[in-house]
Amino acid sequence: MSLLSRWLHPDANSRGKKNSVGWEQQVSDLEAKAEGAPLAFKATTLNRAGDLSHRSGSRERALDLYGRAVDTFLQDGQPDAARGIAKKIIRMHPEAVRTHCTLTWIDLGLQHGHSAVEHLRDYVRAAQKAGRDEAAADQILLMASVTRDTDFLGVAAESLSDLGTEYDADRVRRWAEAGGSPESFEDPLELGEACTRGAMRRKPKAD
Repeated sequence: MSLLSRWLHPDANSRGKKNSVGWEQQVSDLEAKAEGAPLAFKATTLNRAGDLSHRSGSRERALDLYGRAVDTFLQDGQPDAARGIAKKIIRMHPEAVRTHCTLTWIDLGLQHGHSAVEHLRDYVRAAQKAGRDEAAADQILLMASVTRDTDFLGVAAESLSDLGTEYDADRVRRWAEAGGSPESFEDPLELGEACTRGAMRRKPKAD
């Protein structure tokens, strides 16, 4: 670039330098910005870093960043935002067992009944395919214990039967007949808080 061009277009050189920075460094810079930031900013920044990693072809890095963004939005009390990123993970990684579980918890807390049932079924299929029947049965029993949605409870009982835990399936059927378990929540706010805690009960290993 000539001296005249640099004088006429002072930002061109800096743009070129910025574009020459590798995507890994850009992602690292975004992670550094997110560290210690307010939760909403942190979650949004991690999501941006995930998008950059995905566009650059690093699927595993993107999934990790998206998962961290989901957790952070949940910590910040923004389940709808967390839900959007979780659905993006499923589009990238349809067999992600834990994310199916997270989506089911979120929809249950938001009282999206039909969607919660659909995600529950997806969760069971993904868990069976991955050989994680026992862990899924534990999560589904917890979900059933907090809700009074009889449609969800009916599908939860069927799911527990499919996962080979007939004793727990019978328990959930009794809860459905009674209008909910003794620990279930009538108040929507309390239900939402309980489901957020369930959604954040995550394993160290990503999937």
